[in-house]
Amino acid sequence: MGWLLVVLGAIGLAGSAALAIEKYLKLADPGHVASCSVNALLDCGDAMDSWQGALLGFPNPLLGIAAFPVVITTGVVLLAGARLPRWYWLALLGGTTLGMGLIVFLMWTTMYAISAMCPYCMVVWFAMIPLFWYQVVHAVQEGYLPAGEGVRRTLVRNRNLFLAIAYVALVAWIVLVKGPIIVSLF
Repeated sequence: MGWLLVVLGAIGLAGSAALAIEKYLKLADPGHVASCSVNALLDCGDAMDSWQGALLGFPNPLLGIAAFPVVITTGVVLLAGARLPRWYWLALLGGTTLGMGLIVFLMWTTMYAISAMCPYCMVVWFAMIPLFWYQVVHAVQEGYLPAGEGVRRTLVRNRNLFLAIAYVALVAWIVLVKGPIIVSLF
């Protein structure tokens, strides 16, 4: 679990930092073309300029810059041999759940309200999905979240399969919604 938190936290932090830097450069120079603006499908500009890009009144990537170091630090503490109390795991899961809720909202708005997809945002999406999922499985496995023995066994044994299904569903959703744009690029 320690390595998982360190690696996924680092990936999420990298995506958040890259997007925060692009937002800063855009604010400093309104004519700046973001490095993540590749084509009609992959363009951070639309996401950064939308109201969804600053839900709490400041750019969303700043949330990732604040939260992912907590995840990384937790992983490092685990790798050092610490055993964290139940309340900490539930608090971390609670924060991750809020973050995942924000990610799902941003995925939805990307699919239906924003014309293009942000590559750096998608890096954060793809890090958050396993970060959330493996924390849920860990909490059930350790008894921090109540679940029957059959549910616990099924989740723990099939955690990677369920994660793969989530990724396949996300990719299918992207292809179904953004398919015409994808086709027009070829």
